[in-house]
Amino acid sequence: MRYRYVTTDVFTSQAYCGNPLAVVLDAEGLSTEQMQIIAREFNYSETSFVLPPKDPANTAWVRIFTPDREMPFAGHPNIGTAVVLARELAIAGQVVPDEFVFEEIAGLVRISLARSEQGIDGAELLAPQPLSLGSKVPVESVARALRLNVSDIEVSEHAPQVASVGAPFLIAQLASRDALRRIVPDANEYAALLPLDGAKSIYAYTTDTAADTIDSPTDIQARMFTGRMTEDPATGSATVAATALRASLRGDGTLRLRVGQGVDMGRASLLLARAEHRSDGIWANVAGQAVVVMEGSLLPPLVP
Repeated sequence: MRYRYVTTDVFTSQAYCGNPLAVVLDAEGLSTEQMQIIAREFNYSETSFVLPPKDPANTAWVRIFTPDREMPFAGHPNIGTAVVLARELAIAGQVVPDEFVFEEIAGLVRISLARSEQGIDGAELLAPQPLSLGSKVPVESVARALRLNVSDIEVSEHAPQVASVGAPFLIAQLASRDALRRIVPDANEYAALLPLDGAKSIYAYTTDTAADTIDSPTDIQARMFTGRMTEDPATGSATVAATALRASLRGDGTLRLRVGQGVDMGRASLLLARAEHRSDGIWANVAGQAVVVMEGSLLPPLVP
């Protein structure tokens, strides 16, 4: 039996920019081990697998894998998977709803589809959990892990801290766009610092964006590095966590941010994030476009 897959570049309207994602359709029958092997074969930051929902009221059960582990929730796999599934419905002549609901480890992920003259070309997701904050980290440790100077870490608004809205990240604000550009992560210092409170990656950002544009100015430029020493071109789950963290510094209301990522690695991405104070916590959304790039079929890997 072969399994169909579609790849899409997410948080961009241009193929070969943004963050690539492989979506394996109708993945029922694949084991967890086989999914992990397939994700390692694609070697994208994430691969998603679409399965029948456990609750028929929902759209699908979506499992998300990096090359080395399953994720409880992630941003660009949800946006990309939603666009691919909408495309599949349209090709089959079926009605495309306004919203999908995906079942994931972190909870239900609600996704609103964005329509244009070309059809469904983007989506917005609501993170499955409100903001939760974890440990704060000494500036010196973050500087060593990113091979930066202590003065490159900005602490006037918040200290480096673990934050999550479904998946945890260590979030650090930098003092300048130049500091963001100079990051060269140190594997040993990373291993000494992470994992921490479940966070295995560092999301570094700066509000010094005057020199950067992606069609129009951004509020934040960011980079995200994993413990595998890989860089992610666009990280929706970290973006919503960082946006919610910044919203927590305000008393109330809604914070909206245009976030650029992937610029320094030649895969410019644009993420539209917002975080809102509600009675039960701070909830965050992220929106973006996605474009289909490739499709094909794969053989399930043999396992012992």
